[in-house]
Amino acid sequence: MTLPGDASEPPAPEADGPLGRLAGERPIIVCCGSGGVGKTTTAAVLALAGARQGRNAVVVTIDPAKRLANALGLDALSDTAHEIDRQLWDSDGTALAGGRLSALMLDTKSTFDHLVLKYSIDPTQGQRILDNRFYRNISGALAGTQEYMAMEKLHELHDEGGYELIVIDTPPTRNALDFLDAPARLTRLLDNKVFRLVMAPTRASFRVANLALQAFFRTIAKVIGKEVVEDLVLFFQAFEGMEEGFRQRAHRVLDLLSDEGTAFVLVTAPARDAVSEAGYFADRLEHAGLRVSGLVVNRIHPEFGTEPPEELRSRGAGAGDDGATRPLAELYDNLADFIELAKRERAHLEGLKRSVGTVPIVKVPMLEVEVCDIDSLTEVGRFLLAAASDGPVGGG
Repeated sequence: MTLPGDASEPPAPEADGPLGRLAGERPIIVCCGSGGVGKTTTAAVLALAGARQGRNAVVVTIDPAKRLANALGLDALSDTAHEIDRQLWDSDGTALAGGRLSALMLDTKSTFDHLVLKYSIDPTQGQRILDNRFYRNISGALAGTQEYMAMEKLHELHDEGGYELIVIDTPPTRNALDFLDAPARLTRLLDNKVFRLVMAPTRASFRVANLALQAFFRTIAKVIGKEVVEDLVLFFQAFEGMEEGFRQRAHRVLDLLSDEGTAFVLVTAPARDAVSEAGYFADRLEHAGLRVSGLVVNRIHPEFGTEPPEELRSRGAGAGDDGATRPLAELYDNLADFIELAKRERAHLEGLKRSVGTVPIVKVPMLEVEVCDIDSLTEVGRFLLAAASDGPVGGG
């Protein structure tokens, strides 16, 4: 098999730009940013680029609109990776040999269920937890669960999937970097004094725990109900013996995120709010000791010229206001509007450039194409995988 980058064969077009090289070299790419900026499309393009460079690639999406499934020619995605027919993404036969492309949609509850069964002492314990009403209520709805399960799925695919490239599309929330904190939050829960008391393994300890927590539980029961408290205690007690497995797994996830092979690609749009969010994410990553490997700015408007907008408007006003010249005046006004818009977008990005430092920046223009199939992903990839618009050309 010819390996990507082999001197005997010219590199695939996907390897030309910094993001293409990330897709060809790194084992993990995490796409992060606020909702609606094109993270899902970016993740799909990167996984597709990796497959076309001869790698066994998988993309994990958390997009509730399921656009990724449609773009990849699937009726739906599930929590199990589904391999895409090679003919769909390599119809012209130009991709390197050995490449494979798979996709899955994160199902928070299914991933949590799988984890519970994995760390149960025996099937009976696992089923007891799955049947617990408290567990059924929190497994898909507890704050931070989705972020934690996204990291669990990353760990599972990395350790057990046999993939050379895993691309993660992170949750589209205001605190989209909560996935960095999710493993640590679980560890803090397992180390919590109240949790350890409820989980005490001996009868004597349970009596002590019950006495120590009796007032606490009575107070909570008045708010959420006695049955809920009973379910909670039964859940914790059913969890006995499993906490160490979860704790060790959380530490391994953190190690995986901090590994030098993991690349973080920050995705944004040129709007003020999206750029502000991206700057926040960049700061969070740096604070966590992680570095951005690439910045993608999606749907940026082109620069139509450098002439001052006020001069264009003045020229339009001077064209007259009769029926024959009014369309020309309107065109001058439209051009002035676009120049002002492009200028504002680039002004918004200046501060973000300073936040990400020397990271390569790739700008994807506003395109008429709607991402709905492999061809449209390929079209977006022509810009996304091209040479960086700013910054060094290295992959970071």
